[in-house]
Amino acid sequence: MAEVTAPGVRFGHRQHIHLAFLAARRYGADRTPEVMCDWIRQVAAAHGMPERYHATMTIAWARIVAGHVSADPSIGDFAAFADAYPPLLDKNLLARHYRPATLSSADARAGWVAPDLAAI
Repeated sequence: MAEVTAPGVRFGHRQHIHLAFLAARRYGADRTPEVMCDWIRQVAAAHGMPERYHATMTIAWARIVAGHVSADPSIGDFAAFADAYPPLLDKNLLARHYRPATLSSADARAGWVAPDLAAI
């Protein structure tokens, strides 16, 4: 995590995707959601904002990124991965899969809620 969450570096959407990429490469697609949930909780707590953790968003992004990593395991560098899959850098991508009300719900924040528009 240190290579993505360096002190003074903004932790935005790109960094979330970078962490998911690292998790998928290191732990495989099956473990990526679990690892990402742990990592993002740590990051949120370290930034003094544990309430910002959102389980459904974390798991959804972890699954999406892990699917791309599994489909193209030859890409070992995050910059090359980001160049190969620019839609992943669009933080609004989940809007294709979820209604806004679904993602903003307390249930979605606390745990996994399946997509209600299109499968991931």
